[in-house]
Amino acid sequence: MFKLINDDCFNLMKTIPDNCIDLILTDPPYNIAQYSTGNIFLPKRKPINNDIANWDKNSINPHNLVYDFKRILKPTGNIFIFTGYNKLGQWHEAFDKEFDTFQIFIWHKTNPPPKIYKNGFLNSCELIVCLWNKGHTWNFSTQKEMHNFFECPICSYPERLKSPYHPTQKPIKLLKHLISIASNPKDLIFDPFMGVGSTGIASLELNRRFAGCEINKTYFKACFDRLNSVYH
Repeated sequence: MFKLINDDCFNLMKTIPDNCIDLILTDPPYNIAQYSTGNIFLPKRKPINNDIANWDKNSINPHNLVYDFKRILKPTGNIFIFTGYNKLGQWHEAFDKEFDTFQIFIWHKTNPPPKIYKNGFLNSCELIVCLWNKGHTWNFSTQKEMHNFFECPICSYPERLKSPYHPTQKPIKLLKHLISIASNPKDLIFDPFMGVGSTGIASLELNRRFAGCEINKTYFKACFDRLNSVYH
């Protein structure tokens, strides 16, 4: 079962009842487009996208999410938030004092974009903020599998959508790993910045319920079509 809303999540969350969400798993804009020096154009291949997208220029203030995230989350719930290095301090400042645990999970991309000018490290890691209180849902498997580190490729075809193209679409394999650990079957997963719906796909395939919000109409339609193909 899923419920999708085409709206600004800051408006939507005001209407969500208290203590009803089992897991918030989301990927807000990183606001890294401000550091871009422009796309890198290469012969015989698509440009490397350094500009991300216009929506990435909209800065999300983590402090504005604290109240509603805490209010709608169940006492046993968890929160996972993808973020960039430039905003990590803001997430820590806003949320560290609000939860018993503030941890960082690393996604290591095994096929990151190449470093064309060979003047620094490849951007092969992304950060995920992890938040929970004592008594939270947690499906611990083995010591070997429970590192705060996960390796998998970035999205490629056919998983990656060609139209509409979403520059930060996350792989289903990674999302399933997080959802399996931090929730149980029939739990309700919420993504307030759902993009083209990868969190929803992962949730439904793991027998979870999903609620998502997306302000962009084109992405919203793509998300609805994807989820409808999984759950009629």
